[in-house]
Amino acid sequence: MFPKSIFVFLPDLHLILDIFSGKYRRATEIRTIKYAYVGDALYGLAEYGSHFKIFVMKFITVSGPPSSGKTAVLVKVLEELKSQYIHVGVVKFDCLSTNDQEIFHRRGIEAGTGLSGNLCPDHYFVSNVEECIQWGRKKGFDLMVTESAGLCNRCSPHLKGVLAVCVIDNLMGVNTPQKIGPMLKFADIVVITKGDIVSQAEREVFAYRVKQVNPSATILHVNGITGQGAWQLSQLFQQTGVTESFLGTKVRFSMPAALCSYCLGEIRVGEEYQIGNAKKVKFEQGKRSF
Repeated sequence: MFPKSIFVFLPDLHLILDIFSGKYRRATEIRTIKYAYVGDALYGLAEYGSHFKIFVMKFITVSGPPSSGKTAVLVKVLEELKSQYIHVGVVKFDCLSTNDQEIFHRRGIEAGTGLSGNLCPDHYFVSNVEECIQWGRKKGFDLMVTESAGLCNRCSPHLKGVLAVCVIDNLMGVNTPQKIGPMLKFADIVVITKGDIVSQAEREVFAYRVKQVNPSATILHVNGITGQGAWQLSQLFQQTGVTESFLGTKVRFSMPAALCSYCLGEIRVGEEYQIGNAKKVKFEQGKRSF
């Protein structure tokens, strides 16, 4: 059956234009029903009654050390996007427990949660990211974000071809950027939080240290309480490209090495119980110091 009206999607205004009647409709009134490939891009076919529109979904990864303010920043940014009639969603990856899903829900933002438990959060993330994008398509999101906590400074949660954001805070100390690995060094955008409780000089020194580690990154100062800087970050979110699928996509840097006896549940201490990928400290051999 052919639609009674043909709609054109205006992404900048997030409106649907009926080219027959000249009337507009907000894109949030559309619900998704199926998908189709047009050229090399995956599009969603959605309907409103007998009306149809084509939509695409953008995908962004956000990571950062625990308690750096990732959720607070995301809430402000996603609220800003919602005010522009953009249908947003988020998936929170954590290790043992989280109540961030409730925080998003209270603000009318659809959210899912994935807990890695005993598994490495990075390995858990990359094993489930394709399922995340399928969930987002079923929900009809225009833009979806994954938030993951960097439980170690060796975390590598960023994907090639996907906008990567790292959130860190000014209270970590000026030497911290040098200690953070791929999570910071391979990010496209570095968001620095908690700038309201340090001096201007401290903010500038910290930002300079971040720039030394990742010279190509865009650095933004965002306040997760007041929302200052959230609009600028929301604009960068909207400029990212469309995500089709993660099948065959590569991570920007290799995951932390794993698969030792302790990964498999060993709890006893001692070399005789250590098998697989075990690494030893090399101490300098010399005379006694006493």
